[in-house]
Amino acid sequence: MPGYVTRLLDPLLDELMADHPAGLIVGPRACGKTTTGRRHSSGLLRLDRPAEAAAVRADPDAALAGGPFPLLVDEWQVVPEVLGAVKRFVDEDGRKGRFLLTGSSQADVTTVGWPATGRLVRVGMYGLVERELEGMADRPPLVDRLVASGLDQVAVAADAPDLRGYVGRALRGGFPDAAFASNDKARRRWLASYIDQVVSRDVSVVGAVRDPVRLRRYLQALAASTGGTPTTKTLIDAAGIDRATATAYDGILEHLFITERMPAWSANQLNRLVRLPKRHLVDPAFVGPLLGIDARAVLRDGDLLGRLLDSFVVAQLRADCAVSGLFPRLFHLRDTNGRHEVDVIVELADGRVMGIEVKADAAPVPADARHLRWLRDTLGARFISGVVLHSGPRPFRFEDGIFAIPICAFWS
Repeated sequence: MPGYVTRLLDPLLDELMADHPAGLIVGPRACGKTTTGRRHSSGLLRLDRPAEAAAVRADPDAALAGGPFPLLVDEWQVVPEVLGAVKRFVDEDGRKGRFLLTGSSQADVTTVGWPATGRLVRVGMYGLVERELEGMADRPPLVDRLVASGLDQVAVAADAPDLRGYVGRALRGGFPDAAFASNDKARRRWLASYIDQVVSRDVSVVGAVRDPVRLRRYLQALAASTGGTPTTKTLIDAAGIDRATATAYDGILEHLFITERMPAWSANQLNRLVRLPKRHLVDPAFVGPLLGIDARAVLRDGDLLGRLLDSFVVAQLRADCAVSGLFPRLFHLRDTNGRHEVDVIVELADGRVMGIEVKADAAPVPADARHLRWLRDTLGARFISGVVLHSGPRPFRFEDGIFAIPICAFWS
């Protein structure tokens, strides 16, 4: 594995530690929280080490007082009493940049009470995205570039991936241990082991005693539907569970950062929209072990191919939006009669909107932007631009405000 990979979150953490007494990094297990936290800290308390955990448990206030600061408290959920100590410390000494906490994504579910409300600023972290893997973390997010200059700040390298290359990147995933595995076999083994851990152990840790066989079936149904809007009935029928169990599974899997529901978008100008959320695996690489397929199988299944690319693009957007100064939020749009559908709606804090369509096509044509034209004509001044993200090698303009851009523009 290479040395430290600069993360999109690094500048945000610098700002956090300069402006606030304490911060909390949340995210899935093994996404790199501890490694990144250490880059922003002078001292370290590792509570997954029994001796350090015992010392903190005996007197958390004394353990924190020794610093040095900024102090990283890693795996804080092992000794949840440390939260109360952080609260007391911050209340008594509100100097900036004192504590950074990291821990399991299960902690929000398992911890009884939360004494640190108003004292910890929470920051979400995910697996590596392509901009980080390609050493482009210092570039502005694609959404920011498009809002500022349209197509003018979009450039693509000569070695842009083809469709097979994009599928390979999607199935490689962003967890460091998988992304930097020595070969595909080792990567698939690691990802499969991660899923096994989720269904057999992680859910029991959060207090949800579930049937791992049924939970795996539910996850498989979600993997087969990633990037889609399946009904709850479709999912529960596939998994052989009832609605209450599915609701519980959704909450658990989202707390563990395995799945995500992208909400449907609505606006005063639009009515008769589908309200179902779009389902995504947070890391599309889990499609491989959950469905038992590889890149060749994906490329033979046009429906799954399109939805896998959708989830891959959303993974890039999710990370970009987390650090964007425009504070964008992600939605999807589909009307009830199926005439209009936009894969991703990016809504900025000021209410302006960008539409994104994802196409597994190297040569998109004007017809591929028809839903974006409809969105533009419907929204008027709120509409910033429409983007067809494709697997071809070059960006170009369909018409004013409607562009075709290679997916690799996120990082190239």
